[in-house]
Parts: sequence; C-alpha cells; structure tokens
Amino acid sequence: MQSVSPLDIDRSSPIPLDAAARHGVLARVAAALFEPVDIAYLVFFRVVFGAIMLWECYRYFSTGWIHRYYIGPSFYFGYFGFEWVKPWPGNGMFFHFAVLSVAAACIMLGFLYRFATPVFFIGFTYVFLLDQTRYLNHFYLVCLISFLMMFLPANRALAVDSVLWPSIRTQFAPAWTLWLLRFQVGIAYFYGGIAKLNSDWMIGGEPMRTWLRPLMTLPGIGAIFQKEWVVYSFVYGGMLLDLLVVPLLLWRRTRLIAFCAAVVFNLINAAIFNIGIFPWFMLGATLIFFSPDLMRRFARAFLTPGAALREDTNQKPSIRPTASPRGALSRNQKIVVGLLAAYALVHLLLPLRHYLYPGNVSWTEEGHNFAWHMKLRTKRGDALFTITHPGTGQTWVVDPKEHLEPRQAMKMANKPDMILLYAHHLAEQKRREGYDNVEVRAQVTSSLNGRRPQVLIDPTVDLAKQSRNLLPASWIVPLTTPLELRDSATQEVDE
Repeated sequence: MQSVSPLDIDRSSPIPLDAAARHGVLARVAAALFEPVDIAYLVFFRVVFGAIMLWECYRYFSTGWIHRYYIGPSFYFGYFGFEWVKPWPGNGMFFHFAVLSVAAACIMLGFLYRFATPVFFIGFTYVFLLDQTRYLNHFYLVCLISFLMMFLPANRALAVDSVLWPSIRTQFAPAWTLWLLRFQVGIAYFYGGIAKLNSDWMIGGEPMRTWLRPLMTLPGIGAIFQKEWVVYSFVYGGMLLDLLVVPLLLWRRTRLIAFCAAVVFNLINAAIFNIGIFPWFMLGATLIFFSPDLMRRFARAFLTPGAALREDTNQKPSIRPTASPRGALSRNQKIVVGLLAAYALVHLLLPLRHYLYPGNVSWTEEGHNFAWHMKLRTKRGDALFTITHPGTGQTWVVDPKEHLEPRQAMKMANKPDMILLYAHHLAEQKRREGYDNVEVRAQVTSSLNGRRPQVLIDPTVDLAKQSRNLLPASWIVPLTTPLELRDSATQEVDE
C-alpha cells in the first residue's frame, strides 16, 4: 500500500470533529486543519505568485538593476551571520536571474513544481541576502512565501504536472495550506499596523505629510493635499486598515467591504510610493481570504463550462484513514501541527524583538528589519570616516559617496549596523596595505522624519574595535531632537 507523506493530506481522511471534540478545543482546531478544502484557491495563488515573480525578474533585466546592484558595486553590506554570501563572479548574476525567471515560469505553469519551488526560494533568498541596502519588506515576504510554496500541493490541479502525472491530480487540499498562507499575509498587514502606533505617525503625521507633499503641486487637486485633515485621513486610515483588514476579511459579513478597502489602499500605495510589485501581490493575495472555491465559481461563470478547473461536482475527496478509531491525530499529522505551531510562533515573536532594544527603532534601526515596519520613516544622513594609524600618526578621511554605489551610500549613512560594517571594511583595507591596528571613527549626522539633523554615532568611539553582534550598541547616540514640521521633501523615503 502506498505510504502517505505528511504533505499529502488531501489523500487522507479528515479527523471526525465529533470524535476530536472529546479531546478539547486544541484537538478540534488540529482536526480542522486537515479538513479538505477546494484547491482552486491554491492554484490561483500559484499562478499569481509565479506571474508576479516572472515580471519582477524581467524588470531586473530591462532596467539594468542586475549590473547596478549586483555587479557594479565593489562592496556589499551583508546581513549579520551572512557576510559570506557574495555575488557570482563576472556575469554570473545575469545567469542567476535567468534561472530565477525559468523557476518563476515553472511555478506559474505548475511544471516540475517540486523542483522549481526550492530553486526559486534558494535563488531569491540568496539575492535578498547579498546586500542590506536592498532590503525591502516585500522582498522578505517573497522569501517567506517561496519557502512555504515548497510544501504546498499547488501543482495538483490546472498544472502541467497534473497532466503529466495524473496520479497526483486532486480537487482538494488540506485546510492548513489555506490558513498558512492567510497567516503569512495577515502577519504583514497586522504588524504593519502595530508599527504605526508611534507618536511620529499618529501625532506628528510624519512621514505621511512628506510623502503627500509632491501631490500638493498637482494642478486642480493639489490644494486638497495641503489640508491637515487629508493628511490625518491617510495616517489613521492606513493604520486602521492594516490592523483591521484581516479580521474583517475573515468575517463573511464584512469581507466584501474589507476587500474593497484593501483594493483602494493598495492602489493608493502603488500611485504614491515606488514600491514595485508589493501592492499588486497583496491585491492578489487578499483574495485567498474568500471562500476557497471562489476561482472555481469564477471559472464556471465566465469561461466555457469545463475549460478551467474541470471537476465532477459529485466527486468527494479520496479517503484513506490515517487516524485512530478514537479520532487521535496520526503521527504524520502531529508532525505537521507541530511544525505549523513552531512557524507561527517564530513569526508572531520576531517582529516584536525591537522592544528588547532601547531607543526609537526608526533611529537606531535595531530590530527594524523583518518586523514589517513599512513606510514609517524618512531619513537623510551624511557620513565621513576618519582612519588613524597610531603607529605612524597617519590619518585618512574617507567619503563613502566616492566609493559606494549612490543608493548604498545613502542607506548606509542612516543605519548604524551598516556604518559599523563599513568601518570594519575600511580597517581591513588598511590592514591589507600594511597598517595594523588602525582606528576608525565616524562623523555621522542624520535627520528622522524632518527633524533637525543630529549626531547618530558617537564620534569618539573606535568602530574598528566594536564587534558586530545582536546586542544593543552603546555607540549609537540616542535620539533627542523633537519632531518639527519642516520641509523634508528631499529626504530619503525608506521602507
């Protein structure tokens, strides 16, 4: 008899809820995770994800970003613990993105899906880890989604694989696949709202006022964006949508209203901010909060009967009992539940780690990444580095703008961890030139959300002697400058 993997739950029997009820609420929830749901939602999500990723890869080829970001620079700001990740030599990054494009197309078509998904996950995550200055929350989300896609049976319907291998074909998927994707999308929304619960956003209206300022010059409608009530409508409207959209999408009575609000919200984001694929991906992903068979019903309504997602309306999920007669979870199902719980716990706690650090996270940047702090700050900084060799008394002054790619220099001047990493790089350069035990100090000023610039890094500290770790950095000067309504139109708009 063919064995059943923990991911092939659609071939397994759901645990009877009446039996599971005897084991309490947790048992009922666990049992519900293995109830069969229509696989149409998963097919739709696979096609949307693959198509958007294919489009993103095309953009990198067509805009010259591959050379600009991954071949041209002489230095890359690696993530803590991943400094060893480096770009391919020569034109290898062009080949790398070509492979990503093929993998994205295969995911979209459901062709060699079990091979294409890990290739895309590893390949995209590799690109993500190359340079912190390219960090975007939606790139982080793509890494997570592509990781999850490896475990989802998204190639078992309306896919080339399901044609080539009919034995894998099914119309059902276990409910945990649906709730896992909903959880991941919901995390991005909800923690994006939590991050907006700060005084700059809620009281000062920044950086929203800064982002709306270019619209104030538009003929005819520009005057409306000068009104404070309009600024705060965007401020509180965006915060409330992030916090409430997922609960409202999950409740059938408010689902359509919440979806319409999410559509407007993402279209506004696409119009105002230069954030690439993110609004369009979130629009597509929001549809998974509807009934799983929504796309099947659309196919029935708008396509020739039987042309898409063919089904026998009387077909039931194939049954293969895996639970004990008393309704206990099978060993494989317990493993799935344990892994789901562990994944959920990590992603519920990880965005909160910045509360373990002192100071304003938008200023110190400690715990900022991987926390869904999206579009919460505008920053402008200037940095100069002084290298001193005590043995000879020689001194060198380094302006990073002369050595880094413009985006790298702009990002680094506002982020202490990158400043430390660049100081270590400068010290290592001098060691290779024969100057041991050099000292590196940084003169850095930065402006947050229109504040007057203030010192960011203690200029008396030798950064070459400071280790790079996850502990609070004592050499970051605390933010003391109050928020004022200043012209910050030329500042960097960060994610």
